[in-house]
Order: sequence, then C-alpha cells, then structure tokens
Amino acid sequence: MLIPSIDLRGGQVVQLVQGVRLALAFDDVFAWVARFKGFRRVQLIDLDGAHATGTNDSLVRQICASLTCRAGGGVRDVTRARAWLDAGAAEVIVGSALFGPAGVDHRFAEELAAAVGREHIIAAIDSARGRVVVRGWSEQTSLTPEEAAQELEPYCGGFFYTHTETEGMMEGIPMVAVHRVRAATSLPLSVAGGITTDREVDELHALGIDAVVGMAIYTGRMVLPAPEHRQET
Repeated sequence: MLIPSIDLRGGQVVQLVQGVRLALAFDDVFAWVARFKGFRRVQLIDLDGAHATGTNDSLVRQICASLTCRAGGGVRDVTRARAWLDAGAAEVIVGSALFGPAGVDHRFAEELAAAVGREHIIAAIDSARGRVVVRGWSEQTSLTPEEAAQELEPYCGGFFYTHTETEGMMEGIPMVAVHRVRAATSLPLSVAGGITTDREVDELHALGIDAVVGMAIYTGRMVLPAPEHRQET
C-alpha cells in the first residue's frame, strides 16, 4: 500500500532532506489534503512537536477530520496519544518516547499500550548507520532496528521504519535493511527513506510492507493513482 506523507512545520507542508535541510514548503496545506482523499491511510507528522519547537495541533485536528490518518510527532505521553486519537487519528506514531538510556523503555511502552490499546500504536524505528536514532535523529542508541522491533512487538500494532540516511534523497531505499526489519517482526510494517518509483512500492507490497512516500510525490516524480484506485494501492 502507498501511504502519502504530510509533514507539518510552522503551519506549512514541508519536505526535508535527511530530516535537516528544507527542500520544499507549501502554504496551502488543504490543497494537499484534497489531493490525498481516498487513500486508506495518510501519514501525518508534526515536525514542530517532534523537535519540541511548538505544535501544529489545530492543523492536525482538521486534517484528521478529513483524512484517515496515522499521526505522530511529539507523542511523548499518554495524554497526547489520547488527544490525537480523540481528534480522529486511527493510530498514533510513537518514536523517541519508547527509548531510554538503557534501550527500550518497557515501562512507558507497557503504560501506553494499556492506556490506548496496542492496536492504536505504531512504533517508529529510525535508523542511521545500522543503529536506532532518537530525539530528532540526533542521538544514536546501541540497538539495531531488528532488536528494537523484537523488544517493542508486545506493545504495538505495527512498525514504521525510516532509513534516515536516504530520507528525502529520492535514490531508493536500501532493501537489505528493509529485509532485516521485515524478518524481525510479524507485525504490519511500513517504511520510508528515499522511495521514488512505483516499482519500489510494488516490490515492498510483495513483501507485505507499506511504502510511506513524501518527496517523490511533492516533486511530481511519482504520480498518484486515480481516486477510484486509491483503496487498492
């Protein structure tokens, strides 16, 4: 399945290269919301929330009312997870809060799963140089993505893996890394990090993996399927 991504920063839809360099920015957020109508899932990330520089809560609520979203960015406690689910998000994406100095924070993961239901939680695993990175990709842990998936599996309904080194580069996602994560868990898996072509989306689909795509859509490199075919994508 193709999952379009909406990344919010400062009230705009943006696209960053490797999570740092601003490549694209669009003021008309709801033009993109309209373009993504009909998809089974749209990924919605509040980058200001993720970096603790503010929030885009009003936009998140409006978009969740219009699209079937999985929402993330700055979900650090049960209260915020509940708020986004109450706003209409189908699932919440939780990343850095699931990890502590010693690795996976099992206490918080268990608390969150008990509070909102593990089926509503997507655990985000961001990877750089073969290790999980957190806090806006600024801190590296000792965990491999596969180890993180195995430890977090009891507390979530699925995983979102980002290969940060290729994110926004439109050069393709390294399939070797994807295969390793796929082999580590039987739960639903979606991935991001440079996916650019329909062929990649089809290859991932054959593995039972959803493709989260941003830059290739916003630059026009990837053409969205017609509305009548979006539920099949």
